[in-house]
Amino acid sequence: MIRQPIFRLAPRLPALRRLLALLLMTFAASLLPKAASAAPGTRACATTAHGAHARRCIAKPNKRHIKPAPHAKRAKAHKPRAHTTIRKKPRRRVTPKPAVAAQHERLHRKRAARGTHPKRKPLPTPGHAPRVTASARAAAAQAAAAAGAGARPQLLASCGYTPATKRLLRSRAIYVVDERTGTVLLERNASQIRPIASVSKLMTAVVSLDRRAPLARRISVTGADRDTIKFTGSRLKVGSTLSRRDMLHIALMSSENRAAAALSRDYPGGRPAFVAAMNRKARTLGMSNTHFVNATGLSPRNVSTARDLSRLVAAANRYSTIRAFSTDRAQIVRPGHGQLSYVNSNALVRGGDRHITLQKTGFINEAGHCVVMRYQIGARPVDVVLLDAPGPRDHIADAIRIRNWLNCSLH
Repeated sequence: MIRQPIFRLAPRLPALRRLLALLLMTFAASLLPKAASAAPGTRACATTAHGAHARRCIAKPNKRHIKPAPHAKRAKAHKPRAHTTIRKKPRRRVTPKPAVAAQHERLHRKRAARGTHPKRKPLPTPGHAPRVTASARAAAAQAAAAAGAGARPQLLASCGYTPATKRLLRSRAIYVVDERTGTVLLERNASQIRPIASVSKLMTAVVSLDRRAPLARRISVTGADRDTIKFTGSRLKVGSTLSRRDMLHIALMSSENRAAAALSRDYPGGRPAFVAAMNRKARTLGMSNTHFVNATGLSPRNVSTARDLSRLVAAANRYSTIRAFSTDRAQIVRPGHGQLSYVNSNALVRGGDRHITLQKTGFINEAGHCVVMRYQIGARPVDVVLLDAPGPRDHIADAIRIRNWLNCSLH
């Protein structure tokens, strides 16, 4: 009875021997001190490793046991080589080739002439100008002296005016003329007939002042002054009463449509007589490609050319009232029910550009964004007409770029 269980366990003895040997090895390893199996600062290999794996077992450094030297400011200098940071070699300065350097210089001049991008940053301050070198200043001074001696003024390439920078102008019709000599400084599609939007209000102001009616006389806004073309709104409500001076002021400064409509309705003979007087004045000024159908400019049939509008700017500049009202930054009016505050529709005037002595902006979809201005560059008056700019700030960005060219070339 005893031999039978032993006989059954006989086939399993090799496995039992292996298990017993493994238990003995584990017990013996637990008796050995851990510090003896690994050097200071290293991790000991597993004691259960055996065979080929045991030969590959290498003591690895332990970061926790590494202590910096007491006399060193930085511990990294005294760490084992495996933990030191390998510094990269310093980059060697490469001198660009002459052709590459010349290209970089051209790109720098192009960026300097371009100025601030209107869609990425706020509009530059009135004192903003492209970087001008000493040679450019000398060339500009020489050109100004020649202009004073009777030579024709011109925009200089040393001041940033080049065919490449000229293509950066977004307005589709441009006309820049020196009023003193009649020299055309810049021109693009100046003879194309286009809608002119609220630039028409300059002629509205000229005809209203030619009437010589008292400016203190008050006018009431009626339902006939509402916009029935574009159906635009107005803060000047029906029933409001303002003096002719205030009506003219906000019509020129803030392009108030109902104020311009009220002025034309108050004219002797009504609006038809007023529009006829506008067209008659245009013919007198030699504006052969200009035609008006209303006083506000909301109709796309109010058309002109950039060249004709420079004549209108020159004529309107003779009226001190137009110069003062169009360049005023803000005005408060009292229409009989509280007060209304208006600001100038031209961002350059609001920013304090003192070069502008007369201006008028305009916009309808058919005309694009328009602006006409009289710049005073030193003692030299220059008329600038920009029509049909696609974006709401493109005409202002064009005006800034042209002003910088004028300041550098003519001042």
